Amino acid sequence: MRLNLPTLRPRSAGPVPAAVPASGRWFSRDEAIMGTAIHVELWGEDARTAEGAIDAVMAEMHRIDRLMSPYKSDSELSRINRDAGRRAVNVGAELFGLIERSLHFSRMSDGAFDITFAGVGHLYDYRSGVAPDASTLERARQAVGWRHLILDVGARSVRFGRDGMRIDLGGFAKGYVVDTSIAILRRLGVRHAVVAAGGDSHVMGDRRGRPWSIAIRDPRSPQRVVAVLPLQDTSISTSGDYERYFERDGVRHHHLIDPKTGVSPSALRSVTILADDGLTSEGLSKCVFVLGLQRGMQLIESQPGVDAVVVDAAGALHFSSGLAAASRATGAETRQ
Repeated sequence: MRLNLPTLRPRSAGPVPAAVPASGRWFSRDEAIMGTAIHVELWGEDARTAEGAIDAVMAEMHRIDRLMSPYKSDSELSRINRDAGRRAVNVGAELFGLIERSLHFSRMSDGAFDITFAGVGHLYDYRSGVAPDASTLERARQAVGWRHLILDVGARSVRFGRDGMRIDLGGFAKGYVVDTSIAILRRLGVRHAVVAAGGDSHVMGDRRGRPWSIAIRDPRSPQRVVAVLPLQDTSISTSGDYERYFERDGVRHHHLIDPKTGVSPSALRSVTILADDGLTSEGLSKCVFVLGLQRGMQLIESQPGVDAVVVDAAGALHFSSGLAAASRATGAETRQ
């Protein structure tokens, strides 16, 4: 099934501009940072300025990786995981603010989003096909719970309230760095660009007179797409059970973990969220995936300016009311 929808853009965006005679060209670069594929593409008037802007984005990706990587022993996040079980750990304003924001997602989703999921998440090895046994998982689950993450706003410190706790910001770190990268490009005068970090991206402006076309892949067939969204000035995040996974005894173990059970939800195959910023779109994509279709869509409908495309376990496509209404209004075609 493939759906073509009309251009979606924030209320603040003006009409799509008419095509302008080209006085520059598109510049792009791909790198692997933060354990994922990074893609930057922008319109520039001259090579030196354009390449300098791309350099600035890649430098920002490396900066966030050094700050938040759970795999780098000298990152600020690793320092929290190493010491916060024994004492309060003072952290920088940026990371503290993100941890505070994570609690906002935890509250709104009744714990479906929880950065302390890492207490069980680290027990899975998707490359080697390793999952914890039942007793190990049960012990580890005792260390999971966002309400036991103790923040002191005045001291700007973080402390763990349970033994064995750890945190991982993978639930929205890529969306956040896409946001900061787009902000850098805007400051540098770039007006037309896309920045992507794995399943998280932001399209700025348009493609010089026409919208960006963003395809949502079929979760079970990477060569096929289930929807094409013409967009501008929008953040897009997709969370799917096909990104990092292994199967055993008919069960798909993937990196999207329900913090309450410590196992991978199976009701959905992918969730795509459209929002004004990447931190919101990525965070909500994780919330919806764990909550499931009904509760997840209820959450999306409660968030102004947010839309969703969901593929359920049977492969059926579902849309939030904003997208469904846009499709009906323009007679968009849906076909198998």
